[in-house]
This record gives sequence, C-alpha cells and structure tokens, in this order.
Amino acid sequence: MNRFAIISGSQRTPSQTSKVARFVRSMIECELENVACDLLDLGETPLPLWDPDVRRLAGPWERLWRPVSESLSASTGVVLVTPEWAGMAPAALKNIFLLCERNELSHKPALIVALSSSLGGAYAVVELRMSSYKNTQLCYIPEHIIVRNVREVLNDYNQPADDMPPQEASLCRRMRYALSLLVEYADALTAVRNSGVVDLATYPFGM
Repeated sequence: MNRFAIISGSQRTPSQTSKVARFVRSMIECELENVACDLLDLGETPLPLWDPDVRRLAGPWERLWRPVSESLSASTGVVLVTPEWAGMAPAALKNIFLLCERNELSHKPALIVALSSSLGGAYAVVELRMSSYKNTQLCYIPEHIIVRNVREVLNDYNQPADDMPPQEASLCRRMRYALSLLVEYADALTAVRNSGVVDLATYPFGM
C-alpha cells in the first residue's frame, strides 16, 4: 500500500494551485489501486518560516509541524504542486524543504506538477530540481507535468474526456502516466530504504 503526500505550494487561498492539487488527489483516489493520499494545502495550513526551534519542536512547532512531519514520514511518494511566481517556486513551498530535518522525504520519489496562468511553469520545475533535493534527499522522477493556462483546465475531474478540449485531454493522459510511474518508483525506492544500505546517521546531508 502506497501513501502519497500531495503538497499544494501556494500560500494564497483560494488558489489555482489548490484546485490542481485536488484534481490530482481525485485522480489518485479514483484511478490508482492501493494508493492513499494526504493533501497539505499551504494556503489553508500556513507554516511559519524555518527557525532553529523547529529542531526540538519548541514553542508552536510541536502543534504546527509535528503532524505534518509525521504525515510526510509516513508517505512513500510525494506530489509537489507549485505555481510559478516571477519565474520561481513560492517561498511557502521552499520553506517545507528547510523544515524537513528528520528525513521525512529521504529517498522518496517526487513528481513535480507546475502551473502557470499563461505559458510559463518551466522555471519552477528547474528551480525545484536544482535546489531542493540536497539535504532532503528527495528523488525527483524524470517525468513532470506543466499545466499552462491553468484557469481554463482541470476544473472538473468528473468531466468526460470526450467533452474536454484536445489539449486538456492530452494533459490528463500525461498526468495519469506520470502518477503511474510515481507508483512504480515508490515501490522501488521503498526497497532501497529497506535495503540497509541507506545510512542517514553517517550521511544525513548531501555534498
């Protein structure tokens, strides 16, 4: 049984990012076998910026971060849904990677779903692939999804594919493919984590 953590990375509420994250959740729950999922919406559940107290769960961190940390730790795969703001992923999403200091994401596969209100989205993908895996040891799979003109698509999961514009139907097919791949990577990396080779006590950080 796999459990995917879906993170909606926009601090706005409501947001198109949240809409897409819920579309992804519906696709997982309705179309993938033996996969449960948890959704963390950073607009509805904002987290403070990292500070040293998070390491000992002092102050508000016990209430705010422990449940999220435990949910991420229980996951076998991650879907990161991110808008592209000024060519970047938002601060709320990048903050998650700083907060994950207890190997919550180590050696787990992740799928990036980036979105743009126009024709962007690629810069957020590049930024996440470049800068967010070093100490989290998150493993991005080769596939990613870019949802362009996001206001016009993925508004109703129950809409029949025959009623969708061709580009939206193609996007949904690509999303199903990417999520199916994520399941296989989750199975494979579970074996890696259980192999005894991973030594996070000696090597907790990347080079």
